[in-house]
Amino acid sequence: MSELFLLLKHKLSQFHPPIGLRSKVAILSLFLLCLPWLGYQYVWEMEKYLRYGQEKTLEGTTQALATALHERPSLFDIQASFLNQVEQGRDLYAYPLAGPIQLDGKLGDWASYRHRSIHYGEDHLIFKRSADAPLNVNFKHMVGKYAGFLYAFFEVTDPSVIYRGSNSLKIDVNDHLAIATLAPDGKFKRYIIATQKDGWVSSYKLPENPKKRMPVTPELKIQGKWIKTEVGYNVEIRMPLDMIGSKLGFAIYDVNDKKTRILDAIVGTSAIDDVENLGTVLVPSPEIESIIKGMSHNSSRIWVVDKHGRVLAKSGDIRTSSSVWTRTVQDKPDDSFWGSFKRNYLHRFYYKILTAPPKDFIDSLQDSTVLKGSHIKNALAGRQGSTWRLTPDNKAVILAAASPIWIDDKVMGVVIAEETTHGIRTLRNKALEKLFNIILTIMSMGTLALFFFASSISSRIRKLRDETEEAIDSQGRIRKTIQGSEVRDEIGDLSRSFASIVGRLGQYTHYLENMSSRLSHELRTPVAVVRSSLEHLSLQQLDPDTRKYVDRAEEGVSRLNMILNNMSEATRLEESLSQAEVDLFPLSKVISGCMQGYQLTYPDKEFLVSIIQEPLTMSGVPEYIAQLMDKLIANALEFSTDNTPITVTLTAKHRHAELTIANLGPLLPEKMAEQIFESMVSVRQQKAQDKPHLGLGLYIARLITDFHKGSIEARDLQALDKNARAGADLVSSGVEILVSLPYIKDQ
Repeated sequence: MSELFLLLKHKLSQFHPPIGLRSKVAILSLFLLCLPWLGYQYVWEMEKYLRYGQEKTLEGTTQALATALHERPSLFDIQASFLNQVEQGRDLYAYPLAGPIQLDGKLGDWASYRHRSIHYGEDHLIFKRSADAPLNVNFKHMVGKYAGFLYAFFEVTDPSVIYRGSNSLKIDVNDHLAIATLAPDGKFKRYIIATQKDGWVSSYKLPENPKKRMPVTPELKIQGKWIKTEVGYNVEIRMPLDMIGSKLGFAIYDVNDKKTRILDAIVGTSAIDDVENLGTVLVPSPEIESIIKGMSHNSSRIWVVDKHGRVLAKSGDIRTSSSVWTRTVQDKPDDSFWGSFKRNYLHRFYYKILTAPPKDFIDSLQDSTVLKGSHIKNALAGRQGSTWRLTPDNKAVILAAASPIWIDDKVMGVVIAEETTHGIRTLRNKALEKLFNIILTIMSMGTLALFFFASSISSRIRKLRDETEEAIDSQGRIRKTIQGSEVRDEIGDLSRSFASIVGRLGQYTHYLENMSSRLSHELRTPVAVVRSSLEHLSLQQLDPDTRKYVDRAEEGVSRLNMILNNMSEATRLEESLSQAEVDLFPLSKVISGCMQGYQLTYPDKEFLVSIIQEPLTMSGVPEYIAQLMDKLIANALEFSTDNTPITVTLTAKHRHAELTIANLGPLLPEKMAEQIFESMVSVRQQKAQDKPHLGLGLYIARLITDFHKGSIEARDLQALDKNARAGADLVSSGVEILVSLPYIKDQ
């Protein structure tokens, strides 16, 4: 019966929420986990549409600018956009300069532009007097444009620099720089720069007839400086843009013999003896720049290129962050607690996942003079095009859109607009920030709801567990009933089922507890009748065979009477314990007196007694303690082996008196250390000639211990045999009963 109660408690301790509750919690948890994923996917889809919208907006911008440039050939003819092909070195490009160049011949102001200079040597040879003689002259050159002037430098390598003679009227029998251009008025004009010494140059205009070189007239509009260097000389010049047309050429004339002054070689950008031989020059158009500057966005960069991809005009900077996308998400400063918390804590956490748009990045096209790309190729084919590219440092994504410029049904140029995706990334980050805030709020609320939900479930389960533990004691007795829950769910059903089970078990336990007293009461009358009948029968004259059967019947009745007495002993003890009056008594003296009696009663048995001298005053009934000792000593005597002592020890530990009674003998059966204290449990091997044992001795000992608010337990005992020789491994085994009783500490 007690095993049934223990099994019931064990099942309850392993109880988990029923499948219905687990399903509810799991579904709710999965739903909460889906919210961040759905929100994240929504934001990414939104970013895709924003990118698409930005692409179409930028294409619309380029189309509008291209419309403003349609059918305006004058803007492109002067830029030599009519050429079918462009040859680098021959066709020049005037790079926009950040500021004016100081004409000192040292080339210091060209430092940030010199990587764009072109080297002229054997491949650009125009004339050479002796084909077998080595070429001694070469130079580096580039042109730039600033504020209505064309600037140029020539870094010439020439081991023999021949200046113009101080008394000579000729200007072309020495080292000099020749310039030829097709002027805006359509006339072919040539100029020579020669000097008698280092310093400011002298410029001369040649006759319009290319075959004539004299007479010359000074040209004051061309200014510059000539400085001799260790390897040759440098020439720095500037000339007004209104002197230059769509064609331009430069040539360095080299004279190596000061006496003969014979021309040895000519190296230049192109031949300058005829207008047809000249190369072109592209100067960024101020007119186009003025058109696109008024229509460009603050965060967009607008390019206009000719059909060769050469930049005609540029406006705007893509590094700025004042785009319409960014301005729409600029929040007002929030100095509230929530705003400070978001800035100082949440945003730091968010941007470990998110990527903030960089404040600076590498723009590889910042100073480009020629643009290429699939979008430009599509535009030159007459179609709008767009493309996305990543900056070299992988920090920014740039969107570029292009639209064609039509003149007489031909594409003469392309308008290109570029923007970064910083604004969209900022919008995405703002959306994700709000999403994360909402998710944190929902998850926090959901977590609290789940916490309270789980706490409610667990508290109800713990309450049911506590009620069950309180209803059934360690011996399997029903001490109180369980109140079934009125909640109509799985736990409520379980609670009501447990209440019903405990109620039925209580009735059955009550029946079992009263069965022994009822049996002993009901059986005493027939036993007395049988005994009296046997006594009367024994007084009569019986033959020996009959007498033998009567004696055996009397022996059986006596045995049955002993069983009835044992059955009623526990019941009588329980009744007396409920009405007992407690008193203070010294436990040490009671134990000592009992042991003196046992030593007299069992003179053939050795008792090893160790009792503390302290009285160990406790509250209880000393007669019951003596009865407890009787049961424990009787149990030890019965299970101890011959010629082995019984050890009795009484000590004090942590305000509890610890009484141990140990005997050497058989060990406890497996898993019987607790069950031997139950009613009607015995581990003896019964024999026909032995007196009956109902397993009530240790049960009575436990009742007495519980009455005195103590505890009792049994455990196996193993010790070295004292008679064993040194080094032997013989071991004696037995059982030790430990009783712990609280005592009152003396003041």
